[in-house]
Amino acid sequence: MGLVRAGFTATVAVLAAAGGWLAARTPPGAAAGEPRFPQLTLEQLTPAQRPLGEKILKISSVGLAGPYNPMIRSPEMAQRMYDLLDYLRWHTSVPTRLNEFAILIQGRLWRSQVEWYAHYPLAIKAGLSEQVAADLKANRRPEGMKPDEAAVYDFCMELSTRHAVSDATFARAKAVLGEQGVVDLTALTGTYVTVAMLLSMAEEGVPPGKEPPFKPGEP
Repeated sequence: MGLVRAGFTATVAVLAAAGGWLAARTPPGAAAGEPRFPQLTLEQLTPAQRPLGEKILKISSVGLAGPYNPMIRSPEMAQRMYDLLDYLRWHTSVPTRLNEFAILIQGRLWRSQVEWYAHYPLAIKAGLSEQVAADLKANRRPEGMKPDEAAVYDFCMELSTRHAVSDATFARAKAVLGEQGVVDLTALTGTYVTVAMLLSMAEEGVPPGKEPPFKPGEP
């Protein structure tokens, strides 16, 4: 989630600027100061957790916060998830613009504050139109999508909401991405459902002082 290629020094600077992503949050339904998963620091990690924690700090814009805070409680699972995310973010056959768009689609379907907060700027940087993102955030089929974006949107939406993909939608996605790309896109979509579930279960929020992307009462 929200991964960026950055050196360890840059990551530490980002973490310092963030000022305690979870320490200052009050999760919905929980008393102040009683998060479901107190934020771990590198110094608190067990020998089983620390090697992965050090890897996370070298690539994550939120340090050990976000989905990593609950994930690392199960260090072997977290390592395997980390390896999967490493492939799906940095080595996938799906172009970055479409990859980030697909993550935003899941973020919107789940109303995942952290997924949208973390991946919206990455999607825009990768070339996704701000208008397309705005329509998606407003729970509308985006206007002005490029043909490859429309193919990804329809594929992800059908798979997520109907639990099936029509022959026509599959053919469009395959024409854009190829067989490997369709498989990679499906794995990405499912993985970010898992990430959204972890964030929701753990009641993770956006950094203190930042506006949540999805407001109460919005569709």
